[in-house]
Amino acid sequence: MGSEHNVIIAENLRKYYGQTKAVDGISLTVSQGEVFGMLGPNGAGKSTTIEMIEGLRTADSGSVAILGYKLPREAKAIKERIGIQLQTTSLYPRLTVTEILDLFHKFYPGRKTLTTDELIRIVDLEEKKDTRSKQLSGGQKQRLSVALALVNDPEIVFLDEPTTGMDPQARRQLWDTVLGLKQQGKTILLTTHYMEEAEQLCDRVAIVDHGHIIEIGSPAELVQRYFNEIAISFQGSGDVDGYQTIPGVSHAAAEDGTITLYSNDVPRTMAALLDREPAGGGTLRNLNIHNATLEDVFLKLTGRALRD
Repeated sequence: MGSEHNVIIAENLRKYYGQTKAVDGISLTVSQGEVFGMLGPNGAGKSTTIEMIEGLRTADSGSVAILGYKLPREAKAIKERIGIQLQTTSLYPRLTVTEILDLFHKFYPGRKTLTTDELIRIVDLEEKKDTRSKQLSGGQKQRLSVALALVNDPEIVFLDEPTTGMDPQARRQLWDTVLGLKQQGKTILLTTHYMEEAEQLCDRVAIVDHGHIIEIGSPAELVQRYFNEIAISFQGSGDVDGYQTIPGVSHAAAEDGTITLYSNDVPRTMAALLDREPAGGGTLRNLNIHNATLEDVFLKLTGRALRD
């Protein structure tokens, strides 16, 4: 993590749509040089929050300060120093990668910008620089949208679900891009609903659900805070409360036909589990034993798993 100088301060943000509380009192700070992730399911309020912080959506109440500037009064000064990648970006279909980046450079007259060649190299699109945007794959379009967010050499980069719809290889390529930006000292605020993405990229994460931040900390801190146990998961059915009485089990959860037990004594738990299951445990299909992860933290806090 970077220094403790907070370059983003959001306090008590709220956004309601009728009776729907999309964001209901979210506060957070992001330090200089930090990769901060907002983690939660679709509809949790992540994108609405990040858009209010960016100044693209007006909060019903609350305050935002970025790099010492206040929204909405000093929005122009803020926009010159940040870069934004939206969930979906409409690109000029008949322009090439190079032509689109050249065009966006014209939006920042008189300001130091990264050259088109530098941007293409950062997002690894050298082989596609003369390709029209309509011929790019989904992952390549996402990387181009990140390049567009970097044209003005921003101090803070906002990435909203940057890898949604990407195949695993394209996703990891974009992770490398984000880690490269971190090495350059950029501050990054991203939203995601991929657990592995948050664990790989983020110094800290805020777990968001139903418009609230329900927990915040580094991935390792959150796991340590909630678990000293080992997770035992398997396909199963029945009342999850019945599993709470198994020796060694401190907590049990069920989601979509999968039972997860958190045990501080795996041998005792497994022995008791095999004894209680018909046919010597024959129903314990897809048995998996692993250290607790961020996914387990989310499941414990919300009572449901986070699906892609």
